[in-house]
Amino acid sequence: MPEFVVGAEDFTLDGRPVRLLSGALHYFRVAEGHWAHRLAMLRAMGLNCVETYVPWNLHEPSPGRFEDVAALGRFLDAVRDAGLRAIVRPGPYICAEWENGGLPHWLTGLVGRRVRTADPEYLAAVEAWFERLMAEVVPRQITAPAGPGHGAGGGPVLMVQVENEYGSYGSDQGYLRRLAALLRRLGVTVPLFTSDGPEDHMLTGGSVPGILATVNFGSGAREAFAALRRHRPSGPLMCMEFWCGWFGHWGVESPVREAADAAAALREILECGASVNLYMAHGGTNTGGWAGANRAGEDHLGALLPVVTSYDYDAPVDERGLPTEKFWRFREVLADYADQPLPEVPPPPPVLDRPVRIALPQWAPLGDVMTALGDEEVVAPMPPTFEELDLDRGVVRYRLDVPGPRGPYPLRVTGLRDRAVCSVDGQRRAVLDETDAVVEGVRGPAAVELWVESLGRVGYGPRLAEPKGITGGVLHERQYVHGVRARALRLTAVADVDAVARVPFREPGEERPEGPGEGLYRGWFTVSAVGDATLELPGWTRGFVLVNGHCLGRYWSVGPQRTLYVPGPLLRTGDNTVLVLELEGAGERELRLR
Repeated sequence: MPEFVVGAEDFTLDGRPVRLLSGALHYFRVAEGHWAHRLAMLRAMGLNCVETYVPWNLHEPSPGRFEDVAALGRFLDAVRDAGLRAIVRPGPYICAEWENGGLPHWLTGLVGRRVRTADPEYLAAVEAWFERLMAEVVPRQITAPAGPGHGAGGGPVLMVQVENEYGSYGSDQGYLRRLAALLRRLGVTVPLFTSDGPEDHMLTGGSVPGILATVNFGSGAREAFAALRRHRPSGPLMCMEFWCGWFGHWGVESPVREAADAAAALREILECGASVNLYMAHGGTNTGGWAGANRAGEDHLGALLPVVTSYDYDAPVDERGLPTEKFWRFREVLADYADQPLPEVPPPPPVLDRPVRIALPQWAPLGDVMTALGDEEVVAPMPPTFEELDLDRGVVRYRLDVPGPRGPYPLRVTGLRDRAVCSVDGQRRAVLDETDAVVEGVRGPAAVELWVESLGRVGYGPRLAEPKGITGGVLHERQYVHGVRARALRLTAVADVDAVARVPFREPGEERPEGPGEGLYRGWFTVSAVGDATLELPGWTRGFVLVNGHCLGRYWSVGPQRTLYVPGPLLRTGDNTVLVLELEGAGERELRLR
């Protein structure tokens, strides 16, 4: 069987030096029907390897209940079929601008700040997860014996990562050693590695003796590798994340990196004799409401910065799988390091053959949607958090009664995470966020409703694992309003076709929405042939769109993202169904697909 080794200076494959020219492509951000095309794009750019994270929370939504972990195995098989090698980064924490950094809400709600340490309760959950996950990785290692789907030479997996950028978070070396030992015990025989920023404290905190250390950066390769050499005088040099683009936040202009500048930085890495992993080679999409969030400031303790649905990342292969100028510039650089002519660039996937206007004749107000699809209502003295309600993605309706008679005082929501539509006695009074969560002049008695949405759990920095929902309380003047009724509406419930059949939609000609028109809207459209498309939402404010039961992700009128990408594999020839869950203010009762 083949042998991949971390040498004193180089990686070697069957005894010959090899340079890893890798690109990040996350299987969970790309429609499975597009995997083969995206992998072919990476090969055509000049790459010989692909890297992927694995999001724990996607695959274990509740303790011991695993969902399609086999998707990783299918992806690794597709990697092998494409003639590429693979690097797997299983976490358990992944960052990746993903909800909660990939950690399950049920775990962070339980252990809180004890995550990413050698805490026994945390590690017990990690071990149970890794036991299931490694069943997909171990048989696909390059060291694995021949078997079905693996050919005569093992699988595509060359390396497996221990944790992820741990030096940016903690210093529990015992935890890292425990993870490495766990991976070995579960059958991982290929080289292990860590990746951290090229700072002394990050490399000190995140690297493990005897395990390959790599660095992550976007420019300044010589300085970054010099920092690595201060800690590791020998071993192959590798930039595990070459940030050739960047991700976007809602309400902030999309970042752009010039192709020429990124190509020059890539060439500098390769001139250092190093291997590289382009982060991202192809970004894809944060479907399903899985986009995470960050905190502003150098200390990552500031205002919430929710990540947009598109994970285009200004990557060389854009969200739709098309080559950008950066692709062609990188291809020129990588061709100089290829051992054979690069493959031809594959043709793009099919696109929708004609524009479609989608009417949304049916509507149900949010209250009716909650009645049909919501969890059981919980009554508590103080507002329960999303974690206490066991909610990962969706909204919570908090209802409470302000006693009276009493004069007009401010109604203050403390610890709001992240956004709430507030009504008093059935009339909308305000849309609140964590920076402005006060409704002025509320008289008692009054019935108050707060519809709270998480805009994404923080995935990086010291505020990782913070809870969502109302994490403090509701004050009228200085007095807590006790006796809260809370009910969760799960995004997965809206994606359940059978469950949605219970929603009492208003038909055309019946009651029309008044005011902002929050609620669930339904319509249908027909296509003669499937293909990739772009969905426009004129006038809509904030919510989620689902096509044929697949959640395309969040839309929000604050921008910069104005449309949603619709992968062709999600469509059906003939009739298709669309749902719009609008949480703040409806638009034209029509969508446009082009």
